[in-house]
Amino acid sequence: MTAATHPTATPAPPAAPVLRAVDVTKVYGGTTALKGVSLDIAPGRVTVLFGENGAGKSTLMKILSAVESPTTGQIELDGNVVRFGSAREAADSGISIIHQELSLCPNLSIQDNLFLGREHTRRLLIDRGAQRAQAAAVLGRLDDALDPDDQVGDLRLGQQQLVEIARALLQNARVLIMDEPTSALSAPEVEILFQVVRELTAEGVAVVYISHHLEEALALADDVAVLRDGSMVATAVAADIDLGWVVRTMVGREQDDLFPVRESRPGTVALETVDLCVADPAHPDRLAVDSVSLQVRAGETVGIYGLMGSGRTELLECLAGRLPAASGETRLHGEPVTGNVRQRVRTGLALVPEDRQRDGLVQLMTVGENLSLAAITRYVRRFVVSRSRERAAVESMISDITVKTAGADAAVGSLSGGNQQKVVIGKALMTEPRVLLLDEPSRGVDVAAKADVFEVMADQAARGLAVLFTTSEAEEALHIPDRLLVLVRGRLVADLRAGDITRDQLMSLADGADTTEATEATEEDHR
Repeated sequence: MTAATHPTATPAPPAAPVLRAVDVTKVYGGTTALKGVSLDIAPGRVTVLFGENGAGKSTLMKILSAVESPTTGQIELDGNVVRFGSAREAADSGISIIHQELSLCPNLSIQDNLFLGREHTRRLLIDRGAQRAQAAAVLGRLDDALDPDDQVGDLRLGQQQLVEIARALLQNARVLIMDEPTSALSAPEVEILFQVVRELTAEGVAVVYISHHLEEALALADDVAVLRDGSMVATAVAADIDLGWVVRTMVGREQDDLFPVRESRPGTVALETVDLCVADPAHPDRLAVDSVSLQVRAGETVGIYGLMGSGRTELLECLAGRLPAASGETRLHGEPVTGNVRQRVRTGLALVPEDRQRDGLVQLMTVGENLSLAAITRYVRRFVVSRSRERAAVESMISDITVKTAGADAAVGSLSGGNQQKVVIGKALMTEPRVLLLDEPSRGVDVAAKADVFEVMADQAARGLAVLFTTSEAEEALHIPDRLLVLVRGRLVADLRAGDITRDQLMSLADGADTTEATEATEEDHR
């Protein structure tokens, strides 16, 4: 047979779904979280689920993994209707989930967290040797220098995220659901995770992936589904769409419209550091921040771009009084700043922390109580809190920063991630700061909520506040600040004006490449 007469190759038919949601509805009280949602999950493929906060993504994932039960509709596994009584039953059938919010026990070791409730036993005793060997193997697969005996509470957030992922990998799932698995990971850690995901899909594992990092998730996706307001509004093969399609389908506007545009009018220097050094909390003999000198002016938004381990969090926590300075000086409007967090809040420094769940919110309190918590002394008259003045201030803040809530008395835990973040920002603003510090303010929030957060930051700068924020997202670094500082291994390597640098140049700087060209260009521009 000649080449011309070769029969046309017939593409292999798509594999039957391993897991399906069929017309799933979920109602909580008077709220319908999911409205007749159907989704097919194929083996050996990554299905990325996009949607804003409150679209129903996490609810659907909880139903697929039997954390929740559907109000109506059904779940099918291998074509058979299943009704699991618990998440443990689902996991035993091969469906495992990595939740968005960490569910680790900080007082236990990594090893104990990995096998909690699934301990290996031998003659009625826990086989710690076997557990340690498996823990070391899965941690090695994620390429992190973690010891199985390390206590989880001593780990940074990104390392805790890796432990959560490792726990899911140990269950040998047929379907692995990953809800925001990279929200606290560095770029190298993300690359390693993606490599592991591809290894799993090559072995036939079906992966369901949720992320607010749209570009990153689209690069990983084989199939895409978009939820909006509890309904499935679109599905597609990833190769047939682009990022613009995702944004338009999710929120109905273009990506460039998500970044606020304003004219910067910097005033006098509000915040200044001179040769500031901060020890690494995990390794006190090392410096997390090394001789950093910077200035932020009133009315100016300054971004600090750095990857995980760059020292960005330690820098902001030192400025806010959460970590001591090893040496150097911090000045606020020319006056030296010292003291603890409470004293620095009184002088006009307020921090929005990276981890809102652990450090920013009190989950048992209402929205209003969280907002006024740091500023409660402002409403005290003759040793009694004026609830009317406090209430008025809270209601005003809810309106100013557009928190979507049933009211000030709503439980803060009932809000979406984006609205919880707004509450944390509002709590800082209620202290009436002169300098607003924000550590990864868009972490774990959807694309529309990010735009709202950026708008709040721009509004505060327009009112004369000095705004200093950190980010590990290149698009934010390039579009949000008036000036951009690049931090690499604790040292500032560039001070750039908006538009001075491309994405590729920024990534090269952050990776520790030669900074001479960028530095010289910056100095020339500033002259």
